[in-house]
Amino acid sequence: MGSKSNRGGRYTEEFRRDAVVFVHSTGKTVTEVARRLGVSAEGLRNCVEQDAVDRGQGCREN
Repeated sequence: MGSKSNRGGRYTEEFRRDAVVFVHSTGKTVTEVARRLGVSAEGLRNCVEQDAVDRGQGCREN
């Protein structure tokens, strides 16, 4: 899996992409995957939701 970038706790696009794939491929909850990866569940949930929007499978309200 990709690595963390050095910018203020942000993650690389590769890390985010791999984390989303991990959520989908394991059947585990976002919270379980986030805990395993050492990231916030809310942040990972946002990545999963954004991935769905990017693929045209969801909507995101701002």
